[in-house]
Amino acid sequence: MTILIVSCSFSVFGQAKFNVLIIDGQNDHLNWKKSTQMMKIYLEETGLFSVDLIRNYPSEGGTLDSFKPNFANYDVVVSNYNGYSWPKEINMSFEEYMNNGGGLVIIHAANNAFPDWPAYNKMIGVGTGRTPEVGPIVYYDEEQGKSVQINNLTKGSHHTEKYPVKVKLRSKNHPITKGLPAIWMQEDDQIYQELRGPAENMEVLATAQTPIEMKGSGRNEPVMMVINYGQGRVFHTTLGHDLESQRGVGFITILQRGTEWAASGKVTQKIPNDFPSEKKGSRRP
Repeated sequence: MTILIVSCSFSVFGQAKFNVLIIDGQNDHLNWKKSTQMMKIYLEETGLFSVDLIRNYPSEGGTLDSFKPNFANYDVVVSNYNGYSWPKEINMSFEEYMNNGGGLVIIHAANNAFPDWPAYNKMIGVGTGRTPEVGPIVYYDEEQGKSVQINNLTKGSHHTEKYPVKVKLRSKNHPITKGLPAIWMQEDDQIYQELRGPAENMEVLATAQTPIEMKGSGRNEPVMMVINYGQGRVFHTTLGHDLESQRGVGFITILQRGTEWAASGKVTQKIPNDFPSEKKGSRRP
């Protein structure tokens, strides 16, 4: 069964809002229903977005036969989904949407989804649960000052334990990151590490060092990325493991800015006054 909740688009200050579709319905993170609602609120409060939600649950036997979103109606798709594969015709429709200039935002566990879908692997750049055949592990090398790739590791990607995450910008002039502090504290979060994938047309915007004592790799792992796929734009963040981390002003801000960029290629939003600093995080109720 597929449940579709539709809201109407209208203008603000004479300018049409960006139409956003959030997709959820399955996720191995049990907070997905609440996190979707939080993200919907965060986007709508900017006044820039009109947000619809399509929540798909598998029918008996795990099929998604009734899942038939019309991607062409939207400027950007936000994925909070990690579950059963979509029907082939939906995959093809989404590939066409992205090739023709659609926008995509990947939130945390959405990079776990669809490891056997080659186009999706290219869209997200890197993800969890991928085999070495999909692509190399990507991390940021501080000494070289650039992202590097490892091809000889077969260990699967995994979370760190929860810890206060220091996010470090690697691209300060991208529209999403421009004006943000060079280093800022994300609320306690769990960071994916040893992400692998095609990593084609991908730019790492920010990283987080994952301490070994927190079951980390010890490397600077990518936490914010942008990818060009066809004529489309993708913003991918691995931040936002749980509801508390998604209350962080850092997460809220990059969600809002990343979604606007994926929809339009520009960011018009100002940095909020309560954005976290290098030494102190910031959280909203």
